[in-house]
Amino acid sequence: MNEALPRILPYALYVGFVLVGAALGTLAASQPGAAFDSRWLYPLQAGVAAAAVAYFWRRYDELRGRAPAFPVIVASLAVGLGVFAAWVSIDAGWATFGEAAVSAPRRPDGTLDWALAAPRLFGAVLVVPVVEELFWRSFVMRWLDRTDFPRQDPRHVGWRAFALTALVYGFAHSFWVAGIVAGLAYGWLYARTANLWAPVIAHATANAAVGAWMVHKDAWQFW
Repeated sequence: MNEALPRILPYALYVGFVLVGAALGTLAASQPGAAFDSRWLYPLQAGVAAAAVAYFWRRYDELRGRAPAFPVIVASLAVGLGVFAAWVSIDAGWATFGEAAVSAPRRPDGTLDWALAAPRLFGAVLVVPVVEELFWRSFVMRWLDRTDFPRQDPRHVGWRAFALTALVYGFAHSFWVAGIVAGLAYGWLYARTANLWAPVIAHATANAAVGAWMVHKDAWQFW
């Protein structure tokens, strides 16, 4: 089996649902009296991506049986909190572009709708870190250095592949400066530890902290 496919497909499916939601929203808007709330697509979006990861799980040698040592876990948690701090701090107009991809999970009366918020928060913590780290760090960062990427030790990835991956990863987010910071941090962890669980843990920690911040501060622009 092509070793790239198990790392590309879950991410492609996840991103594909964003396009599907936008298309359905546009279609609904063109119909008088019709409405479509793309926020309800998210459980399916996260579920399909998670199912793809589960299907390909045996192909992920960088995750299976690779539990990180305690110091690596501590470092990953610290890096994740650092990314969180950057994410909610570097939010000036020049450091962002576009609008939040999904509107706030509120009911018409303005109160928080947990039926919308909970799936997205759980997906951001449990699904997105695995899907994105498999694609961006395990695949893209190593592939840019060596097309036979499974044989590329992340500790030996060159600075060009490291920097380019972080740059493109950053511009895949509306908070592009904070995204670049996150890409550099996650890439550094992977290169430093040679264990993909390190950036996965850091990514999950950052997303969990951002999620808690959004709920506490009612700051849903950080979606």
